[in-house]
Amino acid sequence: MTAFLKKEWMEWIRSGRLTVLTLVFVLFGIMNPAIAKLTPWLMETLSDSLADTGLVVSEVTVNAMNSWAQFYKNMPMGLLIFILVCGGCFTAEYDRGTLIPVVTKGLSRRKIVGAKAVALFGAWTTLYFLFYGITYGYNAYFWDNSIAEHVFLGAACTWMFGVWVISFFILFSAVAKNSAQVLFGTGSAAVGAYVLGMFPRLASFLPARLMEGMALLQGINEAADYSVSMAAAGVMSIVCLALAVWCFDRRRL
Repeated sequence: MTAFLKKEWMEWIRSGRLTVLTLVFVLFGIMNPAIAKLTPWLMETLSDSLADTGLVVSEVTVNAMNSWAQFYKNMPMGLLIFILVCGGCFTAEYDRGTLIPVVTKGLSRRKIVGAKAVALFGAWTTLYFLFYGITYGYNAYFWDNSIAEHVFLGAACTWMFGVWVISFFILFSAVAKNSAQVLFGTGSAAVGAYVLGMFPRLASFLPARLMEGMALLQGINEAADYSVSMAAAGVMSIVCLALAVWCFDRRRL
């Protein structure tokens, strides 16, 4: 397990996957407060041209809530890029046949899945809270984060949604033949959760509810409104990982 974890770590570095994702999440983290900070200047710059069309631009006031709104808009894009960049972490091994020698030499298949899951969850957690920490720090410097309610719980909910998506990604990686099938299956699970979330009676039971972080920060929703969704995401993630181990044990490499 330790040796395979080292191998995964070296692959993340040598393939440039870690570098690319770090740059993306740092950029998104800086963009959130930057867009909010530059909004008044942009509106002032465009006021003359908008006045010619009959539109009058009033004075724009921004605060930390504007930056957090950008955070929750950019987070799904960050998660999508994470999944796309990591799409071949299992299937590339199948194509190259690199898992066959280690399995024939006695490495447990469960440890292979475990090592890859630890690498994926560890990378997601580190990159997400880097993204979150940059936004939080700039918001505290330029404005005041106390204007938002349940800032940390909102971040935890969104992180948990990412864990849920990655769990499905690991499950489909254990059964699919190529990265396209993995991405399609993972995307279908996420889209399906959103579609079912449109039904009021199901919304509170689905992990898609965890993406409504701005409603929590604005005080529209209460913290208790997310408890069932958090529990559902946790249980579904455990089930997905168990199924991934079961399917990978029976997969022909």
